[in-house]
Amino acid sequence: MAFKTDIEIAREANKKPIQEIGAKLGIPSDDLLPFGHDKAKVSADFIKAQEGKKDGKLILVTAINPTPAGEGKTTTTVGLGDGLNAIGKNAAICIREASLGPCFGMKGGAAGGGYAQVVPMEDMNLHFTGDFHAITSAHNLLSAMIDNHVYWGNEQQIDIRRIAWRRVMDMNDRALRQITASLGGVANGFPREAGFDITVASEVMAILCLSNNLDDLQKRLGDIIVAYRRDRTPVYCRDIKADGAMTVLLKDAMQPNLVQTLENNPAFVHGGPFANIAHGCNSVVATKTALKLADYVVTEAGFGADLGAEKFMNIKCRKAGISPDAVVLVATVRAMKMNGGVAKADLGEENVDAVKSGCANLGRHIENVKSFGVPVVVAINHFVTDTDAEVQAVKEYVASLGTEAILCKHWAHGSEGVKDLAHQVVKMAESEMAAFHPLYPDDMPLFEKVETIAKRIYRADEVLADKKIRDQLKAWEADGFGNLPVCMAKTQYSFSTDPDLRGAPTGHSLPVREVRLSAGAGFIVVICGEIMTMPGLPRVPSAEQIMLNDDGLIEGLF
Repeated sequence: MAFKTDIEIAREANKKPIQEIGAKLGIPSDDLLPFGHDKAKVSADFIKAQEGKKDGKLILVTAINPTPAGEGKTTTTVGLGDGLNAIGKNAAICIREASLGPCFGMKGGAAGGGYAQVVPMEDMNLHFTGDFHAITSAHNLLSAMIDNHVYWGNEQQIDIRRIAWRRVMDMNDRALRQITASLGGVANGFPREAGFDITVASEVMAILCLSNNLDDLQKRLGDIIVAYRRDRTPVYCRDIKADGAMTVLLKDAMQPNLVQTLENNPAFVHGGPFANIAHGCNSVVATKTALKLADYVVTEAGFGADLGAEKFMNIKCRKAGISPDAVVLVATVRAMKMNGGVAKADLGEENVDAVKSGCANLGRHIENVKSFGVPVVVAINHFVTDTDAEVQAVKEYVASLGTEAILCKHWAHGSEGVKDLAHQVVKMAESEMAAFHPLYPDDMPLFEKVETIAKRIYRADEVLADKKIRDQLKAWEADGFGNLPVCMAKTQYSFSTDPDLRGAPTGHSLPVREVRLSAGAGFIVVICGEIMTMPGLPRVPSAEQIMLNDDGLIEGLF
């Protein structure tokens, strides 16, 4: 049986004018800034007017550790949103925007798949409404103003050896990880080491995702520490007067984007992905706006629950004052088999024993999510090669942990294939079973916060950090930053820092390579193992297959 590709399905979408989608949520046309006919930004004035309204129910979708077999977290988020609307609930989804890096690298797009997609798919996975370009420009404006400040007399007495602000671009380019800038003579400034991160890892991205409004945005931008003086005192973004212009560049990007699913249900797409090197959540302003307008809001957090869900709970919920009413944990039979030792080429063959063996990874995530006091249901994202015996093995394993697993066929059938999950989510949310609490208190010392996540979420025995790193954390505590949460940067493929160590490993160590203070965003980034904040392209990047066909249509984007 031949299946249509995601892009073929997206092209056949029966899209409605974006004003009709906004009307479903009570957003007047005058409060929508349209980008063409099928996408729009929601005005800040309208968002402000929703303050004081009662919040709907918040559903978080997360997943097991990703494998090359595919899990379908965004697909399930979209499918569940459609499913809730299909059973008569007023539901909206909140997902993250796509980075160009993975689209042209190896991961692909971020619009879902099959018959559980958000459209316009090509726009979403490419330039969309320009938010990432605005973030890149604002970030690099600050970079330029730092070097310009030093060039024109250095009034703030910046020690150029201690400039902490790197540049960014929204593309995978390993050659830019570490560079030497300002070569070529006196006219070009003072030579120094520098480097690039991918835009998604920018503190500006995190600030935009965690800010409540433009005033909050400018304050947070001003709080960015860009460098240190010789006496080790910090130099802030506001000290070189960059925060105002950066806010101007981000004015429109701060407004959430409204689009639609294939079934014409509302979807807010706003904020950055990459929960392996950033906090990887939809923006606070988009999620909070959706909660005021819909009875149910389905959102996602990046990669596995050890990364995205942990950061959603410990960073986003803590900063935004929100909490999930239920969690959906996405898994696939194929991924269970891969965790059980089956090679990707052999995943099409029935192997119940491998499924049972690989379920340990799923079980670990279930335990972790429950530790936040939130009820969880497992969504088995169906593939056509799954057998009844394999599906039953997953269901029985999950049942042994006191949780339910529901087979979902939204990829092939849209909302019709996910109604059972929708009914269960409503049951869990309406029962008010959730008693949410973060994993650690604000006043816990920073290194203990790292240890808490390492031991309770990753099941590591110890955290390996040299004296320089421990001293840096203590210095930040002394400077008043000890109450910040930590944002772990590590491989998404394993609970450990070894991407090849699948399943549910124990007895491993967590090596910390570097720590970075994001004073504006309000967290400490803890870089573990070999993870990079500027990814590289794979041996055969997706870009090699992306092109325009004879009809002028995009091919190879997924």
